[in-house]
Amino acid sequence: MFQTDGFRALDRQECLRLLAKVPIGRVVYTRQALPAVLPINFSLDTDASVLLCTSPASDLVHAIDGVVVAFEVDEFDAATRSGWSVVVTGRATVVTDPADHERLTQTGPSSWMPLRETVFVRIESEMVTGRQLRGAPGLL
Repeated sequence: MFQTDGFRALDRQECLRLLAKVPIGRVVYTRQALPAVLPINFSLDTDASVLLCTSPASDLVHAIDGVVVAFEVDEFDAATRSGWSVVVTGRATVVTDPADHERLTQTGPSSWMPLRETVFVRIESEMVTGRQLRGAPGLL
């Protein structure tokens, strides 16, 4: 598509900047051989990986540990037909290193659900893609 048609692909740095702006995203994974999508709060780590915080007993942890998943965030304005979307694709792994877990307890995301125990899941940002749509002229 042409730059003038309102659509623009985003580079990795733009995607990471936008990713850091929003508190909720969607993890896309496979559950019982079917696609599943789960909204979840997150944060970015210093290496640009996506961090999730959940219960060690959650179905999500068992479904995604060690497999490739996608993580999507977006922001749209229906009135102006504009917005952006970013997708991170990479391997998800449970953080098992005690020092890393302790660091993330202080700096990582905290679950919006009350949890007795927490586990952090890291999604490596192996592939980061994004797109921005600017509203068509004359819509307002």
